[in-house]
Amino acid sequence: MRAGDRLLDALLERSRDQAGGLRLTGEGPCPTCHGTGAKAGTVPRICPSCHGTGQESRNQGTFGITEPCHECRGRGMVVDDPCPTCSGSGHAMSSRTIQARIQAGVADGQRVKLAGKGASGERGGPNGDLYVRVHVKPHPVFGRSGSDLTVTVPVTFAELALGAEVKVPSHRGAPVTVRIPAGTPNGRTFRVPGKGVRRKDGTTGNLLVTVNVMVPQDLNGKARSAIEDLREATAGQDPREELLDRAKEA
Repeated sequence: MRAGDRLLDALLERSRDQAGGLRLTGEGPCPTCHGTGAKAGTVPRICPSCHGTGQESRNQGTFGITEPCHECRGRGMVVDDPCPTCSGSGHAMSSRTIQARIQAGVADGQRVKLAGKGASGERGGPNGDLYVRVHVKPHPVFGRSGSDLTVTVPVTFAELALGAEVKVPSHRGAPVTVRIPAGTPNGRTFRVPGKGVRRKDGTTGNLLVTVNVMVPQDLNGKARSAIEDLREATAGQDPREELLDRAKEA
């Protein structure tokens, strides 16, 4: 980054457009001398060594080297009577609050450039830029994969085996209904278009719904009897038979 640019880490909790205040603490123009570095009633003078350019050149054999002036330290001006507040630097620590608009769909770790919101330039030059690095706070329900949102929804064995229509949450919207076909395996993911994160081009990603069977911890007598009947009815089906055969062949 250029001199005068700043990098700030900010925490973002929402995925829609938002404008928030960012509190900055850093160097700014001295409030006493207004950045000149000179005591009240005096003004800096042009550096006699570099004639105000802030740079000096010296030869090293066949090469010429340009570096900041040793007398004015690159400022181009010399302060004979320094400001007592900033000791002639022209800078002082200050705090300020700026408004930053974060667009919807910003990714974790992405940098957002705020032009002209950085540190003040030397010798009255323009301010640098402020780069805000956004950290997206994890959501307790939804995950994210690019422009898609992900959610894991608990279902029963009966819903997967016989089929069902289940309601699943959507981010900042009404629940949506997902149709589960009969015989759906555990862990299958269903795609709900248009319920994800808004992209830069205005389109929206998908909501990816993964079904996960929840095994009941407490069974009453009727439920236990029904499951035992199911076990007896499917006793001839060994779901591990193919796995064991492949292991023998390997």
